[in-house]
Amino acid sequence: MRYRGPLLVSAALIVRDGEVLIGQRRRGDRHALKWEFPGGKVETGETPQEGLARELHEELAISATVGHEVARYQHSYPGGTTVLLLFYAVTEFSGEPASHAFEQIQWANLRTLPEIDFLDGDVDFVRRIARGEFDPLLR
Repeated sequence: MRYRGPLLVSAALIVRDGEVLIGQRRRGDRHALKWEFPGGKVETGETPQEGLARELHEELAISATVGHEVARYQHSYPGGTTVLLLFYAVTEFSGEPASHAFEQIQWANLRTLPEIDFLDGDVDFVRRIARGEFDPLLR
């Protein structure tokens, strides 16, 4: 059996007026109704930034300028799936975000993010955002 490294996932921190855009997974999806940051798997041949721009177009129908990397970490889910999560600031985009891949999307206050039912892999990062650890990076 060939070793497979962690699944590479890029996620966007789309911030506007002190709020960040989040999406709720659909009812029939894995981890149904959990909240997450928009983004997804990086495909073979893509950079993480290219993959994220593609995912944002597919999921939200926006054209985004992917900025700097804000954070990265690895998370292992029960059942063996390990993901390497790369979070990028997205401060510019065209189009109004529309929910093409989510149950719903919403703009959420950075300070109240821990009150929302996020995917396990995002919980620590969400707490760190709420504490203000990334504020200068998100502006």
